Amino acid sequence: QVQLVESGGGLVQAGGSLRLSCAASGRTFSSFAMVAWFRQAPGKAREFVATINWSGDTTYYADSVKGRFTISRDNAKNTVYLQMNSLEPEDTAVYYCAAARRSESITNTWGYDYWGQGTQVTVSS
Repeated sequence: QVQLVESGGGLVQAGGSLRLSCAASGRTFSSFAMVAWFRQAPGKAREFVATINWSGDTTYYADSVKGRFTISRDNAKNTVYLQMNSLEPEDTAVYYCAAARRSESITNTWGYDYWGQGTQVTVSS
């Protein structure tokens, strides 16, 4: 059984940084075609943030985070990271890690087969 566990969320002031981690158990990350971060703010739909392929050499970002967030993976540690810099109050949301067996619809929630429980990120102004 695959489990994804996010960590690293918290409260930070605008302009600050956080690094989120997503650890997998039950299956190695290298066997997933894509691993992504999504986020969901109160009253809003879950939205794509960033994704990375199995080898780590291909990444995609939402326009809203491009240049501020960086996704990376360490397959040896079975962990994917999301480095978030220059945080803004609009980045406040629950952040979810997701893993996909295939590289299809990679910016949509239905493209992912496994999900973590999420970690709260709150950015104060």
